[in-house]
Amino acid sequence: MKLRTRLCKKSSLKTTEAAGEGSQTSSNYPLSCVDWSSNEEIYFVSDDHQIFKWSDVTRDSVEVAKLPDDFVPTDLHWLLLGGRSSGGGKGSDTLLVCSNDGRFVILNKSARVERSISAHGAAISSGRWSPDGAGLLTAGEDGVIKIWSRSGMLRSTVVQNEEAIRCARWAPNSTSIVFCQGSHVSIKPLAANSKLIRWRAHDGLVLALSWSAQSNVIASGGEDFRFKIWDAQGANLFTSAAEEFAITSVAFNPEKDYLLVGTFNLLKLCHSTGWSYNSARFTAPSVGSFFSLSWSADGTQVACGTSTGQLIVAYAIEQQLISRNLKATSNSRKSIALKDIANGTQDVLDFPQRVINFGLGYGHLVVATTHQIHIYNEKYINTPIIVDGRNDTRVIEVGKKYFMILDASSIWVYTYTGRLHLNPRYPGSQAQIPLLTWRSLSLGLDVLAIRDNSDPTLLHLFDLIPGASRQYDPHSLRAKQPLAEIAACRAGTPDDQFVAFIDSNRELFVSESRNLSGERTDEIYKIGTQLTAIKWASETNILVGVHDSCYSIWYCPGEGASDPTIIALTTITLDTAEFGKQIAIESFEDAVITFRCAGALLPVNVNIYCEVLHRALLEGQWPQALKICRLAQHASLWATLAAVATRKHQLQISEEAYAAALQIDKVSYLQHLKTLTPSSAEQMAENSLMLGRMLEAETILLHGRKIQQAVGLSLRMHNWRRALEIAQKHRVEEPDLMQRVLQERIKYLKALQREEWDPTYLPHVVKEDPNSSPSE
Repeated sequence: MKLRTRLCKKSSLKTTEAAGEGSQTSSNYPLSCVDWSSNEEIYFVSDDHQIFKWSDVTRDSVEVAKLPDDFVPTDLHWLLLGGRSSGGGKGSDTLLVCSNDGRFVILNKSARVERSISAHGAAISSGRWSPDGAGLLTAGEDGVIKIWSRSGMLRSTVVQNEEAIRCARWAPNSTSIVFCQGSHVSIKPLAANSKLIRWRAHDGLVLALSWSAQSNVIASGGEDFRFKIWDAQGANLFTSAAEEFAITSVAFNPEKDYLLVGTFNLLKLCHSTGWSYNSARFTAPSVGSFFSLSWSADGTQVACGTSTGQLIVAYAIEQQLISRNLKATSNSRKSIALKDIANGTQDVLDFPQRVINFGLGYGHLVVATTHQIHIYNEKYINTPIIVDGRNDTRVIEVGKKYFMILDASSIWVYTYTGRLHLNPRYPGSQAQIPLLTWRSLSLGLDVLAIRDNSDPTLLHLFDLIPGASRQYDPHSLRAKQPLAEIAACRAGTPDDQFVAFIDSNRELFVSESRNLSGERTDEIYKIGTQLTAIKWASETNILVGVHDSCYSIWYCPGEGASDPTIIALTTITLDTAEFGKQIAIESFEDAVITFRCAGALLPVNVNIYCEVLHRALLEGQWPQALKICRLAQHASLWATLAAVATRKHQLQISEEAYAAALQIDKVSYLQHLKTLTPSSAEQMAENSLMLGRMLEAETILLHGRKIQQAVGLSLRMHNWRRALEIAQKHRVEEPDLMQRVLQERIKYLKALQREEWDPTYLPHVVKEDPNSSPSE
């Protein structure tokens, strides 16, 4: 990927007077205030007090307002309340401009001053609207940070000390503020009685900060010629090599995992983990240091203000996506080259509008421009299907049957014929759309998983099968900790759909995402720890996850999740010491996992026998699956076969597989199962119990009117309260059940040599004692 830049004329007035040298010198004020008012327009102002608007359409700038002569601007930021659309904001959009005498002004879209407030006793170094648009912060060289309402009313003073504050930024969720003083960086949570986190970040002054909305990390640049990346607790994740000059600006892309770094005559495009994609040097003409970097709302362009007063617009080209035999590369802002690696053919696809995003997979290329979606099939590349009316597509995820896009207004699931399949809604979804990222969404084979932004422990699961009851009324899955990353499986049968997620403790859990009734809400199984990223295979239910210094492959994470023994047998962990740090999973297609580390792509093969076994099981080819296991003779293969066969009630195959995997206790249990009446409620319940599904087993027995067996099941599991509850509920049909439960409870207490302590049993003990003493 490369960074392409172009120098924009500061003003059309100056270019017409280029013959006079006086006009050239008058425009050389440093340009430290630059921001986008829409995806096509940039507002900028320097020490000449004039606010200019540069348009991407006319490639020219015009003056829109003039500030008072005693108002020297230091920062500028737009609040885009009218949405992110390319046509520009609505009348409610407002502009914040700060000055070096401690004042800030709020202007409306027509450049009329709505409020002018004296906020600080010294220059304001940073003025920023909060990401949720509820207020703004001002940070000054008097060492004070204040928070104001949107109308300019003072809410609170959150930081107050003597040291000057050079830069301050909001957290993506608007609940914290990061700021720098001298060589230190501090994070101040806005919650009451919260402690300040402060650490020494650089050897010299810290000059620039940025907080990523995508990966929740912080970038800082300083006078020690380095830029560094930190997590939200202040731990160092990356330190760059020393550049030639001080790092004067850093800015994370709002929609993608990019970081732009500015120094003297140099722009550097990096990944959010720190490694560099490309550098753009400016030698003739020299532009000086980059004081201000501002990404457009759609994340495709960046506006840069320099110390010599130049306005520079940059954008990334040669972005690449590879899927099997297809490789898509963005040649320019309006064209993509699609190459078939297998036969060497290449097509250049030109678009009438700027390309914002594109996704590749399962033989399809989906390209989003400013107002359209273009769907290409690799077999019919010259006849794309075009969907109109989708503005500013932020995320594209390509699945086997459908593709999902997240745009400025909602989430949409389409078929590859261009038909809208689902527009999912859940309580509060519309307000959360601007805060959703690619980490909050996952498109599976027949399921769409969405993490709730207001409650990060909640996961909404939408059914994508047409006519399904949960298509518009999602099932909600609640985890114990906030979710960091989610992944719905991309293959399997409609009955075998799973969702995996990593929580804030970096623990990995798996749950079924289909066939979840109201009674089975707690079937979430932990299968791994210390995970940083996960991905499902494209064609099979195999899962790969990355730890700090190794990676793990779960060959049977779904069916085997309820049994820790199966998970242990079907999980393989391999060392990644030779890969380096900050490993990401680029893709997992067929039997090849591609890791990305410091820009390099590292392909790794998984066990091909396991891949073939999963495909045979997917098609129900049990004899073929047995042949594969007998040929390879590996414990993980036998354990995978055993877990799937048990789930599908293939008892004979399951018994052989468990025997080969040396699971003697399960073999004995299966032999007991075979003595029961085939396909009876008892046998199905015992089979569910073997899979660790207590609730399902009980439900099967109760639906089959096997009340005694259901009570017996609860007693075997020592679920005493549930046993008593069932016995009381069916007292009329089975009058002897209560006596049986109480007798079992007495035996249990005698074995423990304890008195009754359970409040549900205490009333019955009082009643039964007089009757039971004569019998004893």
